[in-house]
Amino acid sequence: MGPSPFGGRTQVRPAQVREPLTKREYGASHTNTVHSIESVKPDTAPRELTVKAVILGLFLSLVFGAANAYLGLKAGQTVSATIPAAVIAMAIFRLPWFKGTVLEQNIARTAASVGEALVAGAIFTLPAFVITGMWTNLKANYWEASAILCAGGLIGVFFIILLRRPLCVEANLPWPESVASVEIVKAGQAEDSAAPRLVFGSMALGALIQVFKSDKGIPVMKELVEGFLPFPKAVVTHFGFDKVPLGKVTHLGGISWATPALSPALIGIGYIIGPEYASVTVAGGVLAWWVLIPLLLFFDPDFATRLGGVDKVTGPTASFTIWYNVVRPLAVGMMLVAAARTLFSMRAMLVESLRGAWNASRNSSGPVTLDPTEQDIPPRWVIGISVVLTIALAGIYHSFTKEWPSAIAAAIVMAFAGFVLSAVGGYLGGLVGVSNQPTSGLTLSALVLAALVMISMGVNGPEGVAAVLGVAGVVCVAVSTSGSLLQDLKAGHLLGGTPWKMQVVEIIAVVVLSFFLLGPIIALHEANLATGGIGGRDLPAPQAGLMAQLAVGIVNGDMAWGLLGAGAALGVALILCGAKAPMLIAVGMYLPFDTSAAIFAGGAIQLVAQKFLKSATIESKAKAEETGTLLASGLIAGEAIAGIILAVTFLAGLPYIAKPGLNATMEAWLSLVAFAGLAALLIGLPAQNAKRQKIIK
Repeated sequence: MGPSPFGGRTQVRPAQVREPLTKREYGASHTNTVHSIESVKPDTAPRELTVKAVILGLFLSLVFGAANAYLGLKAGQTVSATIPAAVIAMAIFRLPWFKGTVLEQNIARTAASVGEALVAGAIFTLPAFVITGMWTNLKANYWEASAILCAGGLIGVFFIILLRRPLCVEANLPWPESVASVEIVKAGQAEDSAAPRLVFGSMALGALIQVFKSDKGIPVMKELVEGFLPFPKAVVTHFGFDKVPLGKVTHLGGISWATPALSPALIGIGYIIGPEYASVTVAGGVLAWWVLIPLLLFFDPDFATRLGGVDKVTGPTASFTIWYNVVRPLAVGMMLVAAARTLFSMRAMLVESLRGAWNASRNSSGPVTLDPTEQDIPPRWVIGISVVLTIALAGIYHSFTKEWPSAIAAAIVMAFAGFVLSAVGGYLGGLVGVSNQPTSGLTLSALVLAALVMISMGVNGPEGVAAVLGVAGVVCVAVSTSGSLLQDLKAGHLLGGTPWKMQVVEIIAVVVLSFFLLGPIIALHEANLATGGIGGRDLPAPQAGLMAQLAVGIVNGDMAWGLLGAGAALGVALILCGAKAPMLIAVGMYLPFDTSAAIFAGGAIQLVAQKFLKSATIESKAKAEETGTLLASGLIAGEAIAGIILAVTFLAGLPYIAKPGLNATMEAWLSLVAFAGLAALLIGLPAQNAKRQKIIK
């Protein structure tokens, strides 16, 4: 499976996933490595919800949450933390002074996955407050943003607890990614497993390259090279229907070009999603930067003069402002059409999701078992806390709208949409995997519903926009968290974990991470104010831009509807032409070209890696893909963590670590060496590991 066409999460997983076993089959066939549910007795149960497991899980959730905040703001993608976290937990629990059981590993992995799930909801919506101008200072709105994250995450957890047994135990769903996670845990029990070395080594490499290319580190490499290629002067004689000349216009223009960014994280994303989807993404970049922007510059030769003169507005500056103010609204229109098309194509599955979740809940035998491994947090607690959270959110919405009727209406919309969409998303996760869960599409539904309610109640202006974004933020976080929790609960079900213990650690992780995540987001925003901060070139935050455009446009009616309509028409044209993923094309248009080109470079590297394994057996290809995805996930985490640390040191008053002062040519050559090294690593090591297994023909 590739990435979600909604710009969602990318799942790192092994190449082959077999059909899930039943509890009894799984426990019987893996008694040496995994504790089956039947084998766990109250008096002999292995350690599970221990202090060290919780602390390790919280630490990993903070790490992967911060890393995905960086990645999501920069490229509009997040990468699943489940498998990298499982690998790291396995390595740490092997230490002599930190020995742990499989169930402790499960608790740590469950907590770690909250980081990726919560931040996916955060970066899709919270930056929209900044982009719309509702919040000009993230620090000043720290508590409101953290409250939205915390409430959304907890509502997602509590809503899905009510559906845990019907969906995870009694519904006949495949849960492909949960089974993949369990397979990784099983394979990693071998003492000679190389997975931890792959992840830690590639993390170190990704961090090192980030330090050497960042102007806040030790800049000895160029992240990218860019320029402007002017068109030759063209004089066009214009005439009317009668062919009588109307006048001559001198057209200029040109192409603003850039190389792929030297970014281990973006290359890692491209490697994971593969050459097909990486090519689709860069196609959007080509359409924006090599077609639309040059055409607009060519058609309007006086554009630079009207903005202040050619001396003030150069070709690259003109290209940037056209991309930011014209092309990106076009991309928003395309995203809307793509989201609507995908939801329509999934209409039968969505209806089945609602029906299946409802029927499974009605037919559930309930908590009649005495087996501790089938016990959830009591429903009365779940319902009571959910009501309290809804009331608290009504108070937050009141701070936005300044009136109680609209605040209560927003809270009701949030509760209804949150529960229904969490159930839909959770059921879809069981069918096709959480990485294919249409988080952005489901959130758009809640945003449009909230906007229509605000309009009907006469709430517009900044108050209405803030309320709509507040509802969308909570729903997005709830949907993302609920899908992740259900995936973890199913994996725990196969491993023999205790549901209520996993739910408790998820709640702890949500609360802790909600008040931490704003830290790296604020640091990244303030450290990149020179390029526009959130919504600017280095942190474009495409999904949040979509939410911002819609909220402002629907509530205030001042959106550039012409551009939105033209983008929607372009999206329809692409669909009629059979385009594979119009949403990814739109995301590619929304990103700087160096970003989408770096993702494409990662996909091209994976294509070359596949060619080297053309004559390999199925088993060797699976081994090579597993090695490559672990390397890529380490590169992603390494760059992201180093980027956040450098942003923090910059804000602390250290503008850079050192300035070697190399000339531009030397920096460019060192960058090429780094590119070649990353390619050699991602191509050579997977093939080498497969050969060591002696399974290549």
